[in-house]
Amino acid sequence: MTGASLKLISRRSALSLSLASTVFRSGIRAAGWRSEEIRRISAPEANQAVAVDASNFYAIGNHIVAKYDKKSGKRLAAWEGEKARPLIHLNSGIVRNGILYCAHSNYPAIPMVSSIEMWNTKTMRPSGTFSFGISAGSATWIDFRGSHSYVTFGHYGNRAAEPNRDARWTSLIQFDADWRRLQSWVYPDELVAKLGEYTISGGAFGPDGRMYCTGHDNPELYVLSFPTGGSSLVLEGDFATPNHGQGICWDPSEPWILYSIDRAKKEVIVTRIHST
Repeated sequence: MTGASLKLISRRSALSLSLASTVFRSGIRAAGWRSEEIRRISAPEANQAVAVDASNFYAIGNHIVAKYDKKSGKRLAAWEGEKARPLIHLNSGIVRNGILYCAHSNYPAIPMVSSIEMWNTKTMRPSGTFSFGISAGSATWIDFRGSHSYVTFGHYGNRAAEPNRDARWTSLIQFDADWRRLQSWVYPDELVAKLGEYTISGGAFGPDGRMYCTGHDNPELYVLSFPTGGSSLVLEGDFATPNHGQGICWDPSEPWILYSIDRAKKEVIVTRIHST
């Protein structure tokens, strides 16, 4: 067999392997997960994100957080700051042990500065803050796993872009209980390509331990896991959802129930995620 024939067979084999891989990945994306919308609740504050605990959900705007009863949808209380004093751009939130934690940044200003803001969910009064200052980008989502916290710091390709940086610089950073940086990962190229001029807007660890993330306005969720080596997260699949990006949160009292928002309609969306 000639060298040219060997090269042709090699190329065909590589193409077949590539096509098989594409079909396999497409099969995962089509069949691995699906969403089922089960309820919508009006919440005028739902401009950036929603967080949830056993009894309530918390609609999050740039500088407002409102507490709602999960069952009735009744607004119970709220905290609101002056515009840009001191809070500028709240992002995703998560409730742990009676404290609502929200990622916060000065988006779209540069240089980017970020913090984690906290509220007591019983009183809806601020209960703490941790400032990253000028750090790794704009803090967009926070979640906890074991004794560690995880924060994504986004980068943009629009008016908020820092010089010579775009969404490829977006990273997930792991911190210890004292907010000391331990390690970090970047988001995979195939996911970054979907983000356009924006970045990863929301994310949370799902019931299966994977990360479920959103962009700014795409109606889909991205399923990610940690790599066995290297520094890039692994994109396991994506699937369509009724929300168009923004901050999300899993219901801690009911597995596979996801809370998200419809920013345009100012609604909180309750969705059941089916995973096979």
